[in-house]
Amino acid sequence: MARKAEDLRQKTDDELGDQLLDLKKEQFNLRFQAASGQLENTARVREVRRDIARIKTMLGERQASAS
Repeated sequence: MARKAEDLRQKTDDELGDQLLDLKKEQFNLRFQAASGQLENTARVREVRRDIARIKTMLGERQASAS
């Protein structure tokens, strides 16, 4: 997990925003698959949710330190 945070810290705000958008799309698709009974990798839902939280936390820290 520490490795993932280090990777995120090296990215720019724009890159993090793009990745956040991609993860939100994936989260939507996973929810849709779960509702229709087609979801195979249920652990991926948790991973995506936590990745989104990680990115939001990183962006929030950057905004707080900038102001």
